[in-house]
Amino acid sequence: MRIIPGSSLAKSLMEFDSKIFNQQVVISGVSINAQKVVPGDLFIAFAGANTHGISYLEQAISNGAVAVLSDKKIEASIPSFIHPKPREVVGAISAWLYGHPFESLKAVGITGTNGKTTTANLVKQIWQLNSIKSGLIGTLGVEIADDKLETARTTPEADDLQAIAAAMVEQGCKNLVMEVSSHAIDQGRIKGANYEVVAFSNLTQDHLDYHLSMENYFQAKANLFAAEYAKVAVINIDDSYGKKLSKQVKIPVVTVSRKDSTADWYLAKAEIKNGLYQVEIKSKSGESLSENFALLGDYNLDNLLLAVAIVSSAGLSLDKIASTISKLQSVPGRLESVNAGQRFTALVDYAHTPDAVERVIATVKSATSGKIIGVLGCGGDRDASKRSLMGHALFNGCDLAIFTSDNPRSESAEVILKQMTAGIDLGKKGLVEIDRKSAIDLAIKNAQSGDVVLLMGKGHESGQEVNSVVTPFDDRVELAESIKRLAR
Repeated sequence: MRIIPGSSLAKSLMEFDSKIFNQQVVISGVSINAQKVVPGDLFIAFAGANTHGISYLEQAISNGAVAVLSDKKIEASIPSFIHPKPREVVGAISAWLYGHPFESLKAVGITGTNGKTTTANLVKQIWQLNSIKSGLIGTLGVEIADDKLETARTTPEADDLQAIAAAMVEQGCKNLVMEVSSHAIDQGRIKGANYEVVAFSNLTQDHLDYHLSMENYFQAKANLFAAEYAKVAVINIDDSYGKKLSKQVKIPVVTVSRKDSTADWYLAKAEIKNGLYQVEIKSKSGESLSENFALLGDYNLDNLLLAVAIVSSAGLSLDKIASTISKLQSVPGRLESVNAGQRFTALVDYAHTPDAVERVIATVKSATSGKIIGVLGCGGDRDASKRSLMGHALFNGCDLAIFTSDNPRSESAEVILKQMTAGIDLGKKGLVEIDRKSAIDLAIKNAQSGDVVLLMGKGHESGQEVNSVVTPFDDRVELAESIKRLAR
């Protein structure tokens, strides 16, 4: 790709320094991270949380950057040009450079506090089961058809997002489904992306360390539901914020509900038989499907409804959707079963908000007559206001509640645990064990035949972060090893 004097890019995206007009610059990629720059990249430098990207210019040049864009006037050995808000144009420049890959994909963006990962995976499964080669971007990483890659964030930065989408197009994908975080919307990471459908699952307390209030958090999510990004909105109106959103969105809205039969998609029946839901889903237009569905819990019914409405809105016929429902599978770390020969049930779940903790415990309780032994911690350097709420949800829902650590990061694990247990009279029902491995052992030692050990918070994660050091720690692996050593 060439940035040529007088081009539409030069006119519409930025003000070039004079030297950019005196030469052509061959650019083959875009990067906002100096460490990831490869030869031929345009390096875009802007202010971060702690430092300004321009501080790493020499590293970017050393790695092969051929030009730099920033909000600061700079003297450099490579062409430089200025934009007053460089972060806001990363997506547009990246989209242009990679050939506007979102225009070649039928893309879906899903936002909300809980349910994004499972819903996105259900959408991809439905497409793939109908022989539609698809990509996925989310908490569990990137999937290009059957190939999987790890990512650092739920929603990548704009430069990476466009590059990933371009790789999907190159690999023959027709569709893309991705999780869209509130941080990504607020920080402009999805600038340059265009979706056929955007969807809203729910909004419960989380990320208030960043957004400061629930209203700010809601508005960040709501900003996705605009013509700038999407053609159609699919919204769960059982959630109070979803109902509010559905009334203010300016693009066409498709509503889903387990409770309101006037919604565009409505759950007419959900009965458990032989460990499966028998579901009946109806549309306002008179269509209906009746199938078995293996993922238990009200929240998974919400996820299914949302997924059905999404793929329908994206153009898949109901008979093709129905043919896949009984084949849909859970995703890693979401009520994932661990079996090492024990006589009790052992489950790992990603629940890390007060609402998610309550709902997953309620789901487990509905499916067992034994004791529920819950293990939970709260992450450091994240929303501290939810810690007490999560602690109370654990204590009130479980027969034995074990409080432990979960990625304390730069914070004191002891302080986090004190916040989790504030106002709780632990008595014989609550235990505190700061070491997560020991807490798992404690749960296993207390488990008897017919009980459930429910390990929450980390789900699919494979590391434990303490003071910027990440050591290997997978709840599923640790749980299996503990069972082998200690289960009676």
